[in-house]
Amino acid sequence: MDFVRKLVPVFLFASCVLLVTINDNRVKASHRVYSRLQSVPAGEVKQLHRTAYHFQPPQHWINDPNGPMYFNGLYHLFYQYNPKGSVWGNIVWAHSISKDLINWEALPHAVFPSKPFDVNGTWSGSVTILPGNRPVILYTGLDNDKRQIQNYAVPANVSDPYLREWLKPDDNPLVIPSSDMNASQFRDPTTAWWHGGHWRMLVGGKRKHRGMAWLYRSKDFKHWVKAKHALHSASQTGMWECPDFFPVSLHGKNGMDTSKVGEDVKHVFKVSLDETRYEYYTVGKYDPEGDIYLPDNTSVDGRDGLRLDYGNFYASKTFFDPSKNRRILWGWANESDTAEDDTAKGWAGIQAIPREVWLSPDGKQVLQWPVAELETLRGQKVDLKSIQNIIPGKLVEVQGITAAQADVDVTFSLASLDKAEEFDPNWEKLDAESVCALKRSHVQGGVGPFGLATLASQNLEEFTPVFFRVFKTKANKHKVLMCSDAKGSTLRPFDIKQYRPSFAGYVDVDLAAEKKISLRSLIDHSVVESFAAGGKTCILSRVYPTLAVNDAAHLFVFNNGTEPVSVQTLSAWSMSPPKLMNQNLDF
Repeated sequence: MDFVRKLVPVFLFASCVLLVTINDNRVKASHRVYSRLQSVPAGEVKQLHRTAYHFQPPQHWINDPNGPMYFNGLYHLFYQYNPKGSVWGNIVWAHSISKDLINWEALPHAVFPSKPFDVNGTWSGSVTILPGNRPVILYTGLDNDKRQIQNYAVPANVSDPYLREWLKPDDNPLVIPSSDMNASQFRDPTTAWWHGGHWRMLVGGKRKHRGMAWLYRSKDFKHWVKAKHALHSASQTGMWECPDFFPVSLHGKNGMDTSKVGEDVKHVFKVSLDETRYEYYTVGKYDPEGDIYLPDNTSVDGRDGLRLDYGNFYASKTFFDPSKNRRILWGWANESDTAEDDTAKGWAGIQAIPREVWLSPDGKQVLQWPVAELETLRGQKVDLKSIQNIIPGKLVEVQGITAAQADVDVTFSLASLDKAEEFDPNWEKLDAESVCALKRSHVQGGVGPFGLATLASQNLEEFTPVFFRVFKTKANKHKVLMCSDAKGSTLRPFDIKQYRPSFAGYVDVDLAAEKKISLRSLIDHSVVESFAAGGKTCILSRVYPTLAVNDAAHLFVFNNGTEPVSVQTLSAWSMSPPKLMNQNLDF
């Protein structure tokens, strides 16, 4: 079924939104604010398309996860939140706590504009836990001149297990942009790390069109000095938002404290590119003595680089969880559909399911997987075993679960790759999303497309396919494309305000040797969050069906390639909502 329509993307804002420089480092925000959407009574919040088990407040707008941390037996998540409406504006640091990363209790807002150094905004940042078990928030404030400056906040009572109240000392700011820097492109301080008698932190920025990770050092965490050189930079990449920098072990899945260095460690450097609204990362080596980060020759900066997620995923932040010796990744699942009338539903934005992240065995990329705690929400289970030779055009329905609120894990086996399509050399100039737009699920291939038709109506008037397609290159190697295609996800009329992309990424897997590939999809009403090949490629899609909602949603396995595909194993679960999801957010 062909749902090809003209695609005009409309992008949303992260915490550090598009600004225009006026003069003398003074800046002016360029947001369009819908005043009628700045206050929506709780009774008017529309439940259609609201997620059941993803992190979300009862109403209003959210974006970046700011400073996740584990502290004294509790997980804390700070995030950008508009307490007055369902569009960007009035941003505060909202604060929630959890014992298990699944059930969340809302607390009073931690940071909000109130002092000269943040009177015009409290934007993204991070948390660092200092010696003596003392957490400190680092965040970007907009001062009276609307410069972006870096501030800190501390708990009013560190013995309070919930850390309900935070103070912003009057010796702020910690860091201001120097006279040669653009004060409107200087934001999002990272979690700091300690080495050789100094703390270090990064602040994202740009110099002309060069992305910059400005490096600052401090002996006491209060007096910071800008280094003579950036930790890392790259030309033609534009503003680097929400940088993240963390170590990963060369051996196994165990996470590491942010200050860990050594021969058994590599580092991951991640930025959110303001120009593309996507995230990119490299894997490389950090020299702590020279304070230089060098990506490996298998990693490249910018638009051609690796991505943590190839879908609606931005402004991510990791933290080390010492209770389970793992590193956890949070990311903002921004809205795909930006029509003003849709935002009037009373809420906008969610957080992706927290993911454990570690280095792949070959050291070339990171792997991601939903935290194990999510499995506690699994309910009714259905197993489909050994479905042999799904022929072209055949659909196999997965019945017996709530298809709009599910967790499905499937492994496909391939008898032969001989009929894989030739990979057009001209496609080397295209990104994976463009190739997917040309080779969507209705376009028959040789090996693939095969996968899942999620959030599908009974007769497939609308559905979101998550699928693989295998190509053969001139070098006689195989290239595996993964797609999560939102173009046919809804029958709502398409217009310029809507963004329904054919999200896609390539999967680094040797199908000739393995002859199988796995896919896990978390389906949650308006979210399809998918993980290929054990977390090598991840795609989160936001979709808004009209027919495939609640009990009317269906889930199918499909194959539209001429080569038969088999299901080796498939397990699917109905997912229950958490017992607590910020219900007491009323501050």
